[in-house]
Amino acid sequence: MSQALNALTDLLSLTKVGSLEFKGQCENLGLRQVFGGQVIAQAISAAQQSIIDERHIHSCHSYFLRPGDSSLPIDYEVEILRDGRSLSARRVKALQNEQLIFTMTASFHTVEPGFSHQAEMPLSPPPLSLATEQELVRQLSPTAINKRFVNAFSAERALEIRPVQAYNPLKGHVSEGKRQLWLKVNGHIDENSFIQSALLGYASDLNFLPVALQPHGKGFLEEDMQVATVDHSIWFHRPINLNDWLLYDIDSPSAQNSRGFVRGAFYDKHGDLIASTAQEGVVRQRVTIS
Repeated sequence: MSQALNALTDLLSLTKVGSLEFKGQCENLGLRQVFGGQVIAQAISAAQQSIIDERHIHSCHSYFLRPGDSSLPIDYEVEILRDGRSLSARRVKALQNEQLIFTMTASFHTVEPGFSHQAEMPLSPPPLSLATEQELVRQLSPTAINKRFVNAFSAERALEIRPVQAYNPLKGHVSEGKRQLWLKVNGHIDENSFIQSALLGYASDLNFLPVALQPHGKGFLEEDMQVATVDHSIWFHRPINLNDWLLYDIDSPSAQNSRGFVRGAFYDKHGDLIASTAQEGVVRQRVTIS
């Protein structure tokens, strides 16, 4: 396991401080606010650790209420809503300085036989034919305001990411509201570990809301842009194995009233649909008064 992956799995494992209470640290991605995918992943981890039998997460729905401070730890409180014969439900609250910054409801399900169908995997070039995100970020010329971000994303990463289309977050260009990227862990994770679902939650917020800016030619790190997630949902369809490549296929069907909407689908290299995602967030262009 790479040092970066080891650090991220430790971050997502959380420290148990009570029967249903956990504490998580924050990673430094060169941004003052906490990366939303980290909070989603830690909340999944906290909820999963309250499940006592072989039930796996099948959906989670999150609201970001306040921006988190990446210099502070996060406290997670889990509430048991229901444990039925085959389904369990949990509510997770995330707090900093005793202020609620995030909430999630999550549902868990036992494995059952039943009907099965899925959408066909879209076409995409093979991952090893593409440059890594690290290589692409190293080609950017950062300004003082985002130099820490560029340094963080060009260093060793826990996830190896290979975008199909190259986009500059510092300076956008007009393109269709679609994006694809391949990703896998930079190392190896136990296939049966709950960290697999937590890591997919983390990955689900990568390269996501910025896709809503592509039809408007804006990058999410441009100085006049405010981009912030409001809500985020994931549906887990099939077993996850991030030791091998997953394709994240994303599109943005709408932006309106300073909100952008995006949706995505994770496929494994055999074409199996692993998970579906959706997110809406604030996408505001600040008006400069001369």
